[in-house]
Amino acid sequence: MNEYILGIETSCDETAAAIVKNGTEIVSNVVASQIESHKRFGGVVPEIASRHHVEQITMVLEETFDQAKMTMKDIDAVAVTEGPGLVGALLVGVNAAKGLAYAHQKPLLGVHHIAGHIYANRLEKEFEFPLLALVVSGGHTELILMKTHGSFEIIGETRDDAAGEAYDKVARTLNLPYPGGPKIDQLAQTGEATINFPRAWLEEDSFDFSFSGLKSAVINTLHNAKQKGETMKQEDVAASFQASVVEVLTEKTVKAAKQYRVKQVIVAGGVAANQGLRTTLQSKFQLEKEINLFFPPLSLCTDNAAMIAAAGSIAYQQGHKANWELNANAGLSLEKYTQRQKVIHSK
Repeated sequence: MNEYILGIETSCDETAAAIVKNGTEIVSNVVASQIESHKRFGGVVPEIASRHHVEQITMVLEETFDQAKMTMKDIDAVAVTEGPGLVGALLVGVNAAKGLAYAHQKPLLGVHHIAGHIYANRLEKEFEFPLLALVVSGGHTELILMKTHGSFEIIGETRDDAAGEAYDKVARTLNLPYPGGPKIDQLAQTGEATINFPRAWLEEDSFDFSFSGLKSAVINTLHNAKQKGETMKQEDVAASFQASVVEVLTEKTVKAAKQYRVKQVIVAGGVAANQGLRTTLQSKFQLEKEINLFFPPLSLCTDNAAMIAAAGSIAYQQGHKANWELNANAGLSLEKYTQRQKVIHSK
């Protein structure tokens, strides 16, 4: 019997809804982006994001059902991002999901945003356990070990700036328009990595990341050049910065994949769309014949609701249903989320 999960995502600046069949097949997937509204501010303004979600959530949901030619009667459960994210933005999605689930007496499923990004990969390819997920986005840089569905063990994480955050800050220093990450990736393709920016390897046995020093090194290099009246090629700065980020991400991912003897490595999050990262990882893992590397399509790298529905499908199958007290949790950690799911599952 087929299972249909409605997913809702409003954690940041995309208002999204989707319907996913059996956890692996997208029936409909609608995303309303707010990039144009935030571009003039150089980043996401939480209050503006929340207002846009309020304005768009009903229309996005209607279009989702129209595309699928379905109604709430056809839905088995409602999954929603409960955290982490911007609290005002999360509240819009959580309350919309609770309202729909209550009105139609459907199970309600709270989903962790990062779990969603990981499960975006399952919409294209079935998981092979144990697997390693490299999650790289504006707010997260983590290596996550999965031994089974719904089980997340963080073996490495950022100690300061996430990779995507560093990209955005460097982009602003280069006066690139928002969002800056993709612009740096584009520039890097035409530049040369002539500047030896630092690589933060940390302790020998650590899979943690640190990009704050790299970000500061780039900013200081540009500032010093400006004081001396020197001109630096944006393309070379972008290429040099990206080379540092990609080398650290790649080397730690390969090392972790070997140490934990995983069968599959998947990449998730907005920076998974980065061409420099994709090319380097593919080159490295071609040498690892027993490990399959997989990237989601570009459309599923950034925030969307299909990934939330896909993760919600596993929660639904494992009996991880939320109650009507479900609330937005801006700082929800993956560890607490995983532990809570285990508690719910054991009841």
